[in-house]
Amino acid sequence: MTQANVHVLGMTEVQRQELETVSDAENLAFHNVLDYESVAETTEVDFGGLLTAARQELDAFDGSVDAIIAHWDFPVSVITPILAAERGLPAPSLESVLKCEHKYWSRLEQRASIPECVPGFAAFDPFDDNALATIDLDFPFWVKPVKAHSSNLGFKIEDEQGFNEALAEIREHIGEIGDAFDVALSMVDMPPELKQWGGNTCLAEQFVQGTQAAPEGTVFRGRFQVHGVLDMHKDAYGTSFDRLDYPASSVPEHVQQRMIDLTERYMHHIGFDNGCFNAEFMWDEDQDQIWIIEVNTRISQSHSDLFAKVDGASNHEVAIDIALGREPRMPHREGVFAVAGQCMVFHDEDAVVTRVPTEDDKEALAERYPGLVLTSQVHEGDRLSELPGQDSYRYVVAKFYLGAGSHEELGRLHAEIAGEIPFEFADVDADVDTEGSRR
Repeated sequence: MTQANVHVLGMTEVQRQELETVSDAENLAFHNVLDYESVAETTEVDFGGLLTAARQELDAFDGSVDAIIAHWDFPVSVITPILAAERGLPAPSLESVLKCEHKYWSRLEQRASIPECVPGFAAFDPFDDNALATIDLDFPFWVKPVKAHSSNLGFKIEDEQGFNEALAEIREHIGEIGDAFDVALSMVDMPPELKQWGGNTCLAEQFVQGTQAAPEGTVFRGRFQVHGVLDMHKDAYGTSFDRLDYPASSVPEHVQQRMIDLTERYMHHIGFDNGCFNAEFMWDEDQDQIWIIEVNTRISQSHSDLFAKVDGASNHEVAIDIALGREPRMPHREGVFAVAGQCMVFHDEDAVVTRVPTEDDKEALAERYPGLVLTSQVHEGDRLSELPGQDSYRYVVAKFYLGAGSHEELGRLHAEIAGEIPFEFADVDADVDTEGSRR
């Protein structure tokens, strides 16, 4: 049987290993398109250059291009449907993807289709000195660019001073992604009400609270399916996600089903088809109010090991199925563990990294904690505040994946393991002497 060639944008070695575990991996050959550093670890994005480079790599490939998949945020999430459409391969339309990627456009479409769960919001020009006067929201509220990596340039605004301080930082950095996003937006017909709100626009959003959960699923030839719902736990500060748990247990099943139904209405409304998604919601238990946070137009690689540990297969299964034009299928509860989590390891202050876990360190931890997969997010010599894709308020230095017999056990192990990982840091003004470090 001839192997199908699956092309993966920005594929890492960890992803390659996960992809090789899918059920029919012997009939698939995985090929990287564009290097990970250029699409996920850069502070500035050359969208046109990356798109041209990806086209050239696919044109030069000695074989068939049978599927194109991606698991990273912009620009990969937008380049992929363009490449697939050019080659007649299954993928969502570019317009439906941008209706999710552009935070203001997404809010407008949500308000038109699922208004009962949309927080208050307002677009504004961050270069307008009178921007605050145009925002009809009470303090506190969030501000963020309409397109950014992770929570980068996202701020909780408590007062006018905080707004002005956030604006100064946004003005300095918004163009790093916003200019590239404008190139992508120019490839579709924007609605008239969005013409003035391009990639360097910001969004103010009502501050909402509650318990967060995330349905993940697929739409294939018009058929909507969800293969799992995950818990999204916030840290003690209530600002950063410190753990993703699967399966979800923090919200009742009937609330999970409401989240799923809302997602289905929205995805059908925007014409999203032949693709994967994960949606983030917040449930205010006291008011029994569900708020939609955002919808991402891909599976999350952060979920891949969790599905494998609990269900017996990675969510790469469904991404590959759809990209090859096959009905997506996932096993259910056939894994080794009852629950699994992606656990974050944080450092709360700017610093220079002087030591990261070695391979021996990782192996020792994995021997003590079966199923543990640890990935460092930093290198020796890195200054935390200069890393791309980080939150504005604290820094993720590592992530690890772990299975357990219960959610309670998972929480205990998270804290225990995070305290054992051998990172070392120096103050930013210290004279650090380590390979690759900054003085």
